[in-house]
Amino acid sequence: MSDILLKENILTNCKAAPKEEIVKKLGDMLNKSGYTTPAYTEAMLEKEKVFNTHIGFGLAIPHGVEGSNAEVIKSGIAIMTFPQGIQWGDQGTVKLVVGIAGKGDEHMDILSNIAMNCSSEEAVATIAEADVDSIYSLFTA
Repeated sequence: MSDILLKENILTNCKAAPKEEIVKKLGDMLNKSGYTTPAYTEAMLEKEKVFNTHIGFGLAIPHGVEGSNAEVIKSGIAIMTFPQGIQWGDQGTVKLVVGIAGKGDEHMDILSNIAMNCSSEEAVATIAEADVDSIYSLFTA
């Protein structure tokens, strides 16, 4: 899974910002790394309007709306950590935000990997405090 994450797509100790800015930043990283077209970022922002991607444990997983699969060139993820936590809409606080772009069945593999690594609030908090190399190793194992 090492080709789905580049070290430059892991930003640690990020400053609080509105979730739309964070989603745009993640989408831009996915696009600049060749995982998606620019339109996928818009699909991620659109998804956030209709479905809050905060899934619990201090984790949010922004991704594109249904039908945006054509904008995914190859599967990839981008990660931002917020050790102090940030408000994610009206759904609570998040410390880890993982933007995903999955091609075909790889989408489920990516979600499975995230679920295994983020199975508790404590696990998410630990990742949010980790350095780039540790996060990279965890998500590419």
